[in-house]
Amino acid sequence: MQMISSERDPIYKKLAAQFESLLEEKADCISNLANATALLRGHLGFFWIGFYLVKEGVLQLGPFQGPVACTRIERNRGVCGASWATKKSIVVKDIRDFPGHIACSEHSKSEIVVPLLDEKGEVWAVLDIDSDKMSDFSELDRKHLEYLVKIIERKSQNI
Repeated sequence: MQMISSERDPIYKKLAAQFESLLEEKADCISNLANATALLRGHLGFFWIGFYLVKEGVLQLGPFQGPVACTRIERNRGVCGASWATKKSIVVKDIRDFPGHIACSEHSKSEIVVPLLDEKGEVWAVLDIDSDKMSDFSELDRKHLEYLVKIIERKSQNI
């Protein structure tokens, strides 16, 4: 049974409290990102949840939960590359409608990407979540995930 976005509201609130208590202040970012993906996947159960880190001029696959994924994404390419370039969250209801979408899995139907910014306002990573259901993400998801990302930004030393 598919959980609709509005049913996730109390789960996101619980996740915020768990992010605050579990993620360590100024911890290595990989440790915090790994725990964040485990929390998100465990509570929300999306098809794929992970982070891509800005390294050597591309997004490189970081901690994730789900099936295998693309390992490198260029700036402005796909949803992750577009989020990196614009420094904005992107909600895609149907990935077939996103020009240049990178199909890492045939099972992905919708997607949300949220950038993580450093103290200078530069993107150092993106949170990428794929669903195997169409139109699975809403503005409510965007709002809550942006809040959770702020916790990660505050608690983690970026790379």
